[in-house]
Amino acid sequence: MAPSPAGPLVFLFDWLTHTIRGVLFFFFRIKVSIPEDMVSSIDNVRGLTLAISSSAFIGSGGFSYLYEPLWWLGMITMILGEVANFAAYAFAPAVLVTPLGALSIIFSAVLAHFVLKEKLHMFGVVGCILCVVGSVGIVLHAPKEREIDSMSEIWHLATEPGFIAYSCVAVVGVLFLIFWVVERSGHRKMLVYIAICSTMGSLTVISVKAVAIALKLSFSGSNQFIYIQTWFFIVVVIICCLVQLNYLNKALDSYNTAVVSPVYYVMFTILTIFANMIMYKDSFSRNATQVATQLCGFVTIVAGTFLLHKTRDMGNEPPPSQSDEICLDGDSERPSHP
Repeated sequence: MAPSPAGPLVFLFDWLTHTIRGVLFFFFRIKVSIPEDMVSSIDNVRGLTLAISSSAFIGSGGFSYLYEPLWWLGMITMILGEVANFAAYAFAPAVLVTPLGALSIIFSAVLAHFVLKEKLHMFGVVGCILCVVGSVGIVLHAPKEREIDSMSEIWHLATEPGFIAYSCVAVVGVLFLIFWVVERSGHRKMLVYIAICSTMGSLTVISVKAVAIALKLSFSGSNQFIYIQTWFFIVVVIICCLVQLNYLNKALDSYNTAVVSPVYYVMFTILTIFANMIMYKDSFSRNATQVATQLCGFVTIVAGTFLLHKTRDMGNEPPPSQSDEICLDGDSERPSHP
């Protein structure tokens, strides 16, 4: 009998699937089954499970540092989330995996409500529902993952004129933003930072998908790390991640997270899907109805993400004390306390 493809990754998928099903049944008595007609292939199911698991782990790790005994647990869940997200790109197209990153916001908000006792405002609940509805629309109409059998095939796709043109425009654009626009952008600097992060992020996802596929094929018995192209994609991942994290941190340090996060999510997702459409031809084999439905799902997720971020702190801020109130005429100052 031939060995199953990508044994360790498949084992990770099966473990995550059984874990999620077990938790849902133990706590909520919900039996989860996936009908065959909901997805195009078993690889899409694996990618979907890994993407949702990634959001759950990352969302649960985002606030755990507030409790020192749980800090390491939070770190572990975030690492597991990133590993699951990385593995998801080996099985499913980016048009399915990338938009589902918004689910981490839902997991974070729900866990913060129950663990940190942060009040989840009604608008936040509506935002969560919108994200779930949009995600379901994307999942139901996700394209089938393209079958790739070797790193040379990936390299052939990466060296086609269309993607070379996109890569050159992206790199030149980022260099122009970094060395020319940043210092002259003024109050628009946030958009410049996010544009740099999103553009580099699209190249990161392309390279991460290539490395993930190389790992999947290597685990199947066809070693792809003997090719220089695999190591080229690894170097690209490292460089793009460093630039991306640097400017994302600058944006978060300088501007409100409630504004940065949804804008970054929208721009990053659009550029990532566009780059994958050019290289992997993710959407060229679908009809107009499928494309329109996925677009509507993405817009719904965007609306839910903005709503959830903008209303996340509602009900959690204590009412200002009388001593902290400042008169609107500008003549009164905050009284000093002895």
